[in-house]
Amino acid sequence: MQLVKWSYMRGYNIRAIFDQFPNSPVIFRKIRDYYFVYTIHWTAADPPIGIKELEEMEQLLNRELGTELQYLYRKK
Repeated sequence: MQLVKWSYMRGYNIRAIFDQFPNSPVIFRKIRDYYFVYTIHWTAADPPIGIKELEEMEQLLNRELGTELQYLYRKK
């Protein structure tokens, strides 16, 4: 999976598009020092999104924004 594009939204949210789910924008929110998936505007044109895909999306976006270490060492 690859991060195709991302942009800031109002309220410090980030909207991202991934190559495996091009019709389903993913909204991220910041918690502490990293970003996590807040909601997905899923469409039936894309395959269902599972937990593993969500985690990969979070890791890819955090890597892009330079917050991957904080994401990897978060409390689970």
